[in-house]
Amino acid sequence: MMMRALLGLSIVLLQFWTVGIAWAKDETLTYDRVFLSTSADTQVENDTLAAILYAQREGTKLSTLANEVNQLITKAVQQSKQIPSVDVQTLAYQTNPVYDKQRLASWRVRQSIRLESQDSAILSQLIGDLQSTLAVESINYSVSPGKQREVEDKLITEAIDAFTQRAKLITKQFGRSNYRLVEVNINTAGTPIRPMAVRGGVMAMEAAVAPPTIEAGKQDVQITVNGTIEMQLE
Repeated sequence: MMMRALLGLSIVLLQFWTVGIAWAKDETLTYDRVFLSTSADTQVENDTLAAILYAQREGTKLSTLANEVNQLITKAVQQSKQIPSVDVQTLAYQTNPVYDKQRLASWRVRQSIRLESQDSAILSQLIGDLQSTLAVESINYSVSPGKQREVEDKLITEAIDAFTQRAKLITKQFGRSNYRLVEVNINTAGTPIRPMAVRGGVMAMEAAVAPPTIEAGKQDVQITVNGTIEMQLE
């Protein structure tokens, strides 16, 4: 019985000793670590214009409303497809009851289309033409994916160079000759573009509508590089 107790105590002590060694190793690995963060940013011209327009009708005869909305959207899509530089997409089709004092009073039918182009002048003119029959829900500018990637690739190079230079500076100031990279993260960030809401009537307009005044503007694109370095002991 005594031998079993001594053997058990030896195993426990051995386990604590092993854990102590592991803890000591971990402590060594995390010694002289420094967290760094650098960034690079620029302003980019928005080059893609997008607009959402819709047809909406309200009345008591659902079939008539649906037919009118379908005709308006079909005509708008056909007109938009005649312009090669404009991409057109149909969006949600909605049929909703309208109540008056908890009684069904009428129906509302609505469908939207989304137009997008990198030729803002042409799309602006098309929006003005379509406003004779459709209403504008929103207009917004953005940066195209290709241009976004091009700018981000350049900023990534700048941010990494800045991170490397700062890591070397800190290592030198602490009197060390070298460092190793433990962990690094690269994050992208930009200023979100809010759609510009435009009020418009849902019925067909009698007179021609002038194209909306739209300014592309710019948005901020930023790359942040943050990570941890470990300064090597002499």
